[in-house]
Amino acid sequence: VQLVESGGGSVQSGGSLSLTCAASGYTASSRCMAWFRQVPGKEREWVAVLCNDGRTRYSDSVKDRFTTSQDNAGNTLYLQMSSLNTEDTATYYCAASRSLLLEGITSPTAYLYWGQGTRVTVSA
Repeated sequence: VQLVESGGGSVQSGGSLSLTCAASGYTASSRCMAWFRQVPGKEREWVAVLCNDGRTRYSDSVKDRFTTSQDNAGNTLYLQMSSLNTEDTATYYCAASRSLLLEGITSPTAYLYWGQGTRVTVSA
């Protein structure tokens, strides 16, 4: 399984950015895909998750500002980010589970597959 993120970059506070995660070789029929982010020196932070049983969840810090979705084939995961602020600056990672997660969706250890990350920088 390979996950490749793209779409990171620099944006001013209040702006918007969209990230894409392209999955290849990911054939799990029941699964969850998630976004995490990490700032140097801090733990990886869960951002959002989308499971193919219909669940979509967001962390409180991004709720109502970020939206995650996927294409019909389930091979591409998107993260649309709006009203960005400097605290959103981080490297964003796409993650995928081996099977459907019934618990622990916010924990990095629940996800087996990871992308290399894409950097998002929000300036004041």
